Amino acid sequence: MSRSNDFQAPDEVRRRLRLVYDGDCPMCRRYVRWQRIRHDVGELELIDGRQASKARRELSARGIDLDQGFALQVGDRWYHGSEALHRLTLLGTRSGVFNRLMYRLFASPRRAARLYPWLKACRNTLLRLCRIPPIDNLRR
Repeated sequence: MSRSNDFQAPDEVRRRLRLVYDGDCPMCRRYVRWQRIRHDVGELELIDGRQASKARRELSARGIDLDQGFALQVGDRWYHGSEALHRLTLLGTRSGVFNRLMYRLFASPRRAARLYPWLKACRNTLLRLCRIPPIDNLRR
C-alpha cells in the first residue's frame, strides 16, 4: 500500500503537468518561482490564469473558479485549491528551505485543506491592498 507522501509520477504525468495561477498576485508569483518539481516527474508548465489560454477556457468550462485557488493538471485530471497545493507538494523536491517547508505543511491532504483557506484569505487581502481586481474567469 502506497502512502500519499510516497507519490510516484506515472508516465502520463511527464506528458502533461500544468499549473494555472494568478500571474498578478505577488504571493502566487513568488510561490511558482520557488516551487521545484522532481526531475522524474517532468517539466511543469506555468500558465497565468489572467491571460487567455486553452487551459483557462477548459477550467472555466468545468466551472473551476481561479479566484478560489490555482489549478494543477496532472495527466488528464485537474486539481483545484487545497488539492492542487497538496498534489504539487508531493510532486516537488525536498531541496531548499521553501520546498521542505511546503512539504511539511501540505504533504497531508487534511492539513492542506485546513491551511488553504488561510492562504486564500491572505492572497485576497493582498490583492485588495494592491488594488488588483479578481480574475473572474467564470464571468468572462
